[in-house]
Amino acid sequence: MKMQLTILISLFVIGAMAGKYSKEINEQKASDKNNNQVEFRIAKLNQVWEKAIRMQLAPVRLSELHSDLKIQEKDELQWKKLKAEGLDEDGEREAKLRRNFNIILAKYGMDGKKDTRALDSNRLKDHDVKDGDTFDDPRLDKLWNKAKTSGKFSDEELQTLQREFHHHKDKINEYNIVMDTVSRTEEIHKNVISPLEGDMKEHVLHQKHADLKQRMRGLNQGFERLRKITHEGYGADSEFKEPRVIELWEMAKRSNLTEVELDSLKEELRHFETKVEKHQHYQEQLELSHQKLKHVEALGDNEHTMRNKEKYNALAEKAREMGYKMKKHLQDLTNKISQNGLQHNEL
Repeated sequence: MKMQLTILISLFVIGAMAGKYSKEINEQKASDKNNNQVEFRIAKLNQVWEKAIRMQLAPVRLSELHSDLKIQEKDELQWKKLKAEGLDEDGEREAKLRRNFNIILAKYGMDGKKDTRALDSNRLKDHDVKDGDTFDDPRLDKLWNKAKTSGKFSDEELQTLQREFHHHKDKINEYNIVMDTVSRTEEIHKNVISPLEGDMKEHVLHQKHADLKQRMRGLNQGFERLRKITHEGYGADSEFKEPRVIELWEMAKRSNLTEVELDSLKEELRHFETKVEKHQHYQEQLELSHQKLKHVEALGDNEHTMRNKEKYNALAEKAREMGYKMKKHLQDLTNKISQNGLQHNEL
């Protein structure tokens, strides 16, 4: 009996130590082949991150990129696990991951193309955007000018509407990136010799066209919403202010969710909107901290520079962490609405 008790205690201690060891391993930062600490566990993502630092992207853009890369890392590691289990045989998930990676590269001006979209603009505060600024789209510009001169909007409502216009512009940019990748895939598809390889590429091409179709549908619905608001103004029953939250709510209302499910989702979206606003607050603080750091560095005060650098680094870390959590929540909400029977009316 005494021997059995000793064995049980030993096993418990070993198990506890193993659990602690496993936790420590999981909490360690990623390392490269030379055991140097790196930001991500996937080599190509580290290469993008290091390039962004060399490019000296603005602090908020850098923070946004970090969050996007963390989401990409999570999705790629999940896919690798699925592939090891023999899933994703048709390569649909892999194609989507490639598409998302291409969007990240183009979004931050790293796709090797000349970018005229002023990617380094932080656009944190709407009042920083001058009246002369345009959305690089004639329909949006015309609609925005009409909204500004209509007298239907308060200053706060105009700021909210401007955020919606910028969000729609970003969606157009993403659509153009996906369109470009589809065009390249079609060009490659023309040169395929093997029938088996051709069938696989045909499937990937079909998925890309389906993605394009869905994005175009979203753009049309988004523009129609902007047109309606411009003509009618914001109603008293406007539920949300943040463009991403508004987009999710519009998606949910077009779905076949029950009233009870919609009410539950509405509450969750309110929490998400608070998270988005909190993240934006940290981004603003990060930009202010960066400006202060540059000012102190210019004065040559080493002690003050060190203190401000510590504060800036802490804010940068917090903004990245919150950005990842916010984008992960956005991803989860989008999947939740889609999987609960979102009705796609085929064009």
